[in-house]
Amino acid sequence: MAEWQRTHYCNDLRDSHVGQTVTLNGWVLTTRNFGNQVFIDLRDRYGLTQVVFEADDADLFAAADKLRKEFCVSVTGTVRPRIKGKERADIATGAVEIEAKTLRVLNACPPLPFEINEFGSELANEDIRLEHRYLDLRRKSLQQVLIQRHRMNKTIRDYLDVRGFLEIETPLLGKSTPEGARDYLVPSRVYNGEFFALPQSPQLYKQLLMIAGYDKYFQIARCLRDEDLRADRQPEFTQLDLEMSFVEQDDVLALMEGLVAAMVKACVGVEVPVPFPRMPYSEAMAKYGSDKPDLRFGLEIVDVGDIAAESEFTVFKEVLAAGGLVRGINAKGAAKKFSNTELKPGGKVPAVATTYKAKGLAWMKVEGGKLTGSIEKFFPDAVKAKLIERFGATDGDLLLFVADKESIVCDALGAMRTFLANELKLVDPAAKLFNLLWVVDFPMFTWDEDEKRWAANHHPFTAPRDEDLANLEAEPGKVRAKAYDLVCNGYEVGGGSIRIHTEAVQSRVFAMLGMAADDAKARFGFLLDALKNGAPPHGGIALGLDRWCMILSGTTNIRDVIAFPKNKQARDLMSGAPATVEPRQLKDLGIKLG
Repeated sequence: MAEWQRTHYCNDLRDSHVGQTVTLNGWVLTTRNFGNQVFIDLRDRYGLTQVVFEADDADLFAAADKLRKEFCVSVTGTVRPRIKGKERADIATGAVEIEAKTLRVLNACPPLPFEINEFGSELANEDIRLEHRYLDLRRKSLQQVLIQRHRMNKTIRDYLDVRGFLEIETPLLGKSTPEGARDYLVPSRVYNGEFFALPQSPQLYKQLLMIAGYDKYFQIARCLRDEDLRADRQPEFTQLDLEMSFVEQDDVLALMEGLVAAMVKACVGVEVPVPFPRMPYSEAMAKYGSDKPDLRFGLEIVDVGDIAAESEFTVFKEVLAAGGLVRGINAKGAAKKFSNTELKPGGKVPAVATTYKAKGLAWMKVEGGKLTGSIEKFFPDAVKAKLIERFGATDGDLLLFVADKESIVCDALGAMRTFLANELKLVDPAAKLFNLLWVVDFPMFTWDEDEKRWAANHHPFTAPRDEDLANLEAEPGKVRAKAYDLVCNGYEVGGGSIRIHTEAVQSRVFAMLGMAADDAKARFGFLLDALKNGAPPHGGIALGLDRWCMILSGTTNIRDVIAFPKNKQARDLMSGAPATVEPRQLKDLGIKLG
């Protein structure tokens, strides 16, 4: 052991170590020169220790005075008690300090491009921090996040191991089967003009493992999708991928409820009740305007189409005549929160609805037991009374309405719920509240207006409900899938389904998606062949671990929980990827640009 190597971590020292000679390694967090003493706070990922350099050792004192933030150093010294009244209760080593005897600078550090601050303080521009991510990662808060990820992954592995699951790796280089998000393609040098695809998920391989007889599979898998980015998405992400044979939906859900409860307990010490409630997709959309509803607050959407039909408001009546909907939200106690200016066209409240293609937002306030507002004159008193009763409205409430086709009404009012919850501060961001539910009974298909065909709502390998199978060709819009999504605090944190396990049904589904038999064979022939060979009933799920870690950490930015994320433009600002390559590399791959 070299003389500069540590004997303890920066979180280890206590009263019991007083008088001992120790060596610490770490980074200088702060320096303070008081004339006859230099103090530094020395940090490693475990904690913080105060080091004191006394002026009676002139050379050592001078060396200490040259230390700057983020110098990497080794310090040897004697543990002593802090001066009475100078102890720190906020750190584990707050009762002691080290009187330095030797100092070795292992590596200096130039002036920092930004201050290394914690969450809750003013942070430097995100792109600058991502460019120097190795510095940003020295923040204690980010270190805690990555420790939490480790703990989460260990919990997953331990939970599944004792239940007989096998962790099996699937290929990273596979075949492109474009359906849904865009693939990242990898050109083959050996076979010019041919391409591998990086996995969007291990979906097909895990189904093949079920057919091969490995009835309990899991993998903490890296997945890649070339899609537009949002705060809670990245082009490469990590998911828990899981599949089971000889199961029905209830089996998968029960297993995952136990796992999620174990994860939350291990990571943040919170007990979540099981089983989780279940909600049909149709109810979620009708009441919350979203298939991932946030149930930490009320603000349920109310259908008032029948009442609106009795009004004299032309806008509502025309929408209803065209087969549309009129729905609304009662923002309890919000009448004085928003001014009439903020509620008028162009104001910040209608802007939420129009962002989601709503033509506008109508509103009324409850004041003195009566409805007031720009559209109240179109509602007879008897109709107003029905509205008040339907919404359960009282004085001080604000009623907001959207009238349009169903998809726009759902999107606009779903976004309005989130907006109102934020504006009215209905959720305490510091509260460790995890509102979990299953959304089930999704429609199996959605109509793609651009391509004039049916598209898979989840993916084309999801099984239809048995009772709906007869309607597969005749009424595809009414077919429900054996699909389920796990929702937490308004985020989809997992999704899965019972899979199709016969070649006949899979071929019918491919045909419904507009895939000719030859095309289906070219793209998925290996799967269709496998399904003929004794494929068992099977199903599974994937949990988005980045998103889970984001929720458990209390942040809303997924880049905060990934060691080396891409920025909002899908670039790695630290390494410079993506980047051009040398012409000879392109030549080897048979690729010509431009």
